[in-house]
Amino acid sequence: MARKIGSRYTAHRILGRGSAGTVWLGDGPEGPVAIKLLREDLASDQDLVERFVQERSALLCLDHPRVVGVRDLVVDGNELALVMDLVRGTDLRTRLERDRRLAPAAAVAIAADVADALAAAHAAGLVHRDVKPENVLLDALAMEGPGGAPPALLTDFGVAKLIDSPSRTRATSIIGTPDYLAPEIVEGLPPRAAVDIYALATVVYELLAGFTPFGGGHPGAVLRRHVTEAVAPLPGIPDELWQLIHQCLAKAPASRLRAAELAARLRELLPALEGLPPLDIDEQGEEGYADYEDPARDGAGPGSAEGAAHEHSHPGTGAVPGPGGGAVPLVHSRVGPDANRDTHTSMRVPGEDELAGGAHGTARAPRAVGEARAGSARHRIAVRRRRLKIGVAAALVAAALAVGGWLATSEEDTGSLPAPASGYSVD
Repeated sequence: MARKIGSRYTAHRILGRGSAGTVWLGDGPEGPVAIKLLREDLASDQDLVERFVQERSALLCLDHPRVVGVRDLVVDGNELALVMDLVRGTDLRTRLERDRRLAPAAAVAIAADVADALAAAHAAGLVHRDVKPENVLLDALAMEGPGGAPPALLTDFGVAKLIDSPSRTRATSIIGTPDYLAPEIVEGLPPRAAVDIYALATVVYELLAGFTPFGGGHPGAVLRRHVTEAVAPLPGIPDELWQLIHQCLAKAPASRLRAAELAARLRELLPALEGLPPLDIDEQGEEGYADYEDPARDGAGPGSAEGAAHEHSHPGTGAVPGPGGGAVPLVHSRVGPDANRDTHTSMRVPGEDELAGGAHGTARAPRAVGEARAGSARHRIAVRRRRLKIGVAAALVAAALAVGGWLATSEEDTGSLPAPASGYSVD
């Protein structure tokens, strides 16, 4: 059923739902649009409404080919809505679900487009704060670029900042998606432009490997790894690309590149990456998410992915992507393909004692195809088999020693047994 949004826009059908609200396919004076209608409880938050109005000018002025433009912000009674450009295509998460990992040239071309978008935003004083595949849209109507990748556009600017209002969050909470959160966010520092660079480097790693560098298991463990663990190298990519990723995943924000420099460096690498196939590495093994023993796993959502990020993807279908594929979700999901995806996850900031604990081998690391990952179900089975073999061998040795002792006692008693073999003695 169609509904009016303010005096200028009409929403026709739902494209997706997320934790922040519902995305509709709509139209306005200038044609088709995507309308993100925020939840009613958010709309009733006076502090958020004020932030909404304050952010209006900055968001409307962010005009760049690689940014999904915000056309209008509507405040109408208890309704708050962002009116955005409608992009015909799909989101990057859907592409990852289909292909699991991308060829290096395609991954780098998409990342360069996103870096361009971030450079424009940072120059305007805006920090995205939620860079992830769900918020990267691929324009299906445009000509494909390096590696067969269509042009990429970054969406959902301002949503994390709008939701992260003092009246809705406390100092002990974190707004963001755990797999992509920079260490300084985990430690409670204010988000600066460098957090977007860290998140984008995480996305590049994920596009190449099929999984994020610090994801897996409980969200608290993911946050801890961002702070305490070094990123595992990716085998099979040019050293220049790896060094670039490694630098942008630095724990210290000042060590990371700026967005404009990152975009330029990525494009410099494209000629050398043409023709390289996707990486042939494995992180999960055959058991998939059974690798992670997480009591909160059953029935949990797919780790802060967002159906509403599919908001511009399939107009007219109402389709929402299914649960995350590959090794990306934080916890396994057994929900159906129409499950909602959440944009933001609010979490408690870990204490110093928790952060100091390390991940104890739970971080994901690339390995050769077929090799069991330490801590995985296959690895645990192999360990149990080895322990069983050792136990059996120990039992046989004990039995042999017992028999030997009995024989020795019998010999002393009867003196009838033959002498022991050369090299052994019976005392």
